[in-house]
Amino acid sequence: MAAEAPQARWKQAVWYAVLAALSVVVLFPVYMSLVRALSTPADYVREGQPLWPVNPQWDIWRRAFDEGELGRKLLLSALVTLVIVVAQLVTSVFAAYAFTFLRFPLRRTLFALFMATLMLPIEVTLIPNVETIRDWGWLNSVQGLTGPFLATAFGTFLLRQGFSGIPGDLRDAAELDGFGHLGFLRRVAIPVTRPVIASFAVIAFLSAWNQYTWPRAIVTEERWETIQIGLRSLSTRTVDEINIGVAGALIAAVPVLLLLVLLQRHLVRGLTAGAVKG
Repeated sequence: MAAEAPQARWKQAVWYAVLAALSVVVLFPVYMSLVRALSTPADYVREGQPLWPVNPQWDIWRRAFDEGELGRKLLLSALVTLVIVVAQLVTSVFAAYAFTFLRFPLRRTLFALFMATLMLPIEVTLIPNVETIRDWGWLNSVQGLTGPFLATAFGTFLLRQGFSGIPGDLRDAAELDGFGHLGFLRRVAIPVTRPVIASFAVIAFLSAWNQYTWPRAIVTEERWETIQIGLRSLSTRTVDEINIGVAGALIAAVPVLLLLVLLQRHLVRGLTAGAVKG
């Protein structure tokens, strides 16, 4: 036992060293983005692009926020993202429950067709969807920005996997207690699969927040530009102001970073749920 203790400590030390090295690899691009944002572009290139800021411009965050009008764009993106995430959670929960617990004709076939939509990239449906939004008069509107994304097959698939892991005894016990489908969903299915739902909420948030192609296609007025479109105007600055675009991109990444930090445990638990069944 005494000989095993030093060996275990050495193993732990090696793992910590590997994880520390991986952390450096992952965080290094973020650090260099901070350096590029703070540095005066011409001086930074003249100094050979070192690993530290050169002639830092500490007001770069305020300049990027004001010149890019990021406040309004961040609020619009937050609203659009909130609508999409809530709608996808609701539709995915009900669809996943139906495919898991309800018995109806052609259930497996319909689920396969449902999943087949995942193979269609946005470029395939972009033009028909844009024409539909234009015919409905939804250009430059919240409903236009959110309409095609209120439901997602991926969310249905992920939550169905979570619901499939619920023991049948729980369903039988709920029926004996007089719970119908809505009661079982609210009192049992959702609480049991909360990590899976939380992980899907994070994925839905990232997808909605980072949208560029769709907003670019249906937005024709500057006041309806989301944050990702707004960053494009900052990135087209002159060479002497290129750090403003980098600073704007870092500002836009702050909500994503906060969400990942707050929900990282749920994200890992949710994505690994059902991987091991005992």
